[in-house]
Amino acid sequence: MASRERRSDARNVGMSVPRPLLVAITGATGVIYGVELLRVLRELEQPAHLVMSEAAIMTLSLETAYSLEEVRALASVVYSNKDIGAAVASGSFRTRGMVVAPCSIKSLSSIAHSHSSTLIARAADVTLKERRPLVLMVRETPLHKGHLELMMRAADLGALILPPMPAFYDHPQTLMDVVHQGISRVLDQFDIENGLRPRWAGRSPG
Repeated sequence: MASRERRSDARNVGMSVPRPLLVAITGATGVIYGVELLRVLRELEQPAHLVMSEAAIMTLSLETAYSLEEVRALASVVYSNKDIGAAVASGSFRTRGMVVAPCSIKSLSSIAHSHSSTLIARAADVTLKERRPLVLMVRETPLHKGHLELMMRAADLGALILPPMPAFYDHPQTLMDVVHQGISRVLDQFDIENGLRPRWAGRSPG
């Protein structure tokens, strides 16, 4: 009886802890989307696990004033992109899904072709096969046919293609307002309320 009670308690404890959201940052421009997503998740007390590509680490130093240590500190758990034996490489490790922010074309190609040579690609493949949400903030312009076909292939597999497209109906005043608008749309895909930007409520009558 005591043994069954302990197992029951363990299940209840597991159910009370939110599953982590896996955040991957690749080397495309727009690394601030991934960094700010981590910061917002931390502020909302939502657990986030992080994996960064080698190119993302270089882009971080080029585009922001954040140090690598500061970004890693925003996550609950950090994995090496080379560690294909990490927890998130297995479908038995339960997450609420995965976001690649930003998503380079190289990473998009690996995901679309199930080429799991890195942890980012492997974790994305696991997310798809387990039917969990996978959001790809693809960042490239202009796009040639090959890029578009990769996005179509990834979408056919179940990924959500969510490029960081700015919206202006809420009258953003700063660059961070634009970043937050994109992050807010990402968090919506995981039903995480955030209040980052005003929601469209329809045109005023009159």
